[in-house]
Amino acid sequence: MKGLLVSGFTAIGTGTGAMLTLHAEAGLDPLHSVISEYAFQASGWLLPASLTLFAVGSGLIAEALRRSGANRWVVALLLAWGASMFLIGAFPTDRPGVPLSLSGGIHRYAAFAAFLVMPAAGFLLAKARIRYATAMRVLSGVALGALLLVVVPYVVRMFGIPLSNDDIPAGLTQRVVVATEVGVLALAGLSMLRPAARRVSAVLA
Repeated sequence: MKGLLVSGFTAIGTGTGAMLTLHAEAGLDPLHSVISEYAFQASGWLLPASLTLFAVGSGLIAEALRRSGANRWVVALLLAWGASMFLIGAFPTDRPGVPLSLSGGIHRYAAFAAFLVMPAAGFLLAKARIRYATAMRVLSGVALGALLLVVVPYVVRMFGIPLSNDDIPAGLTQRVVVATEVGVLALAGLSMLRPAARRVSAVLA
């Protein structure tokens, strides 16, 4: 199981490195530019690469949890998050000002699903009182709060009120969601690393 966790951390760390490199090279305003827009930059290939690595890392940690006897809902939620990450990378969003396409629709709803399922997994793990439960609960709460701020502009636009990303810190709230959810995933893996730690199977049964 340790091999699965180490491989999972390697995938998450490499994905994070790719994401940070993309941000550094693109030169967009992270406060207002959403992450999806980075796909249209010269180094845009790093975005699907990063998201795919997150998906792989999530799958490996989910498998480690499954082998430890973890609650099947937690495992399923982590797998759903990984699948959503893969879909987000495989189906790029539309360029600004272009009507929503099939690819853009898959991208949008996969992102919403991903943003929703990881906090749910985090709260389930925290409820089981595994190691880092408090930190996991805090990160999951922050992720849900930031997700609300991500969704509000879409609701406002549905009522015909013009609102662009330049008017709100759309990029910041989205990055908070992604960072906290990757943090929850990492803590889920870390909670199983030390042999002295309470087995996940015991607390999630």
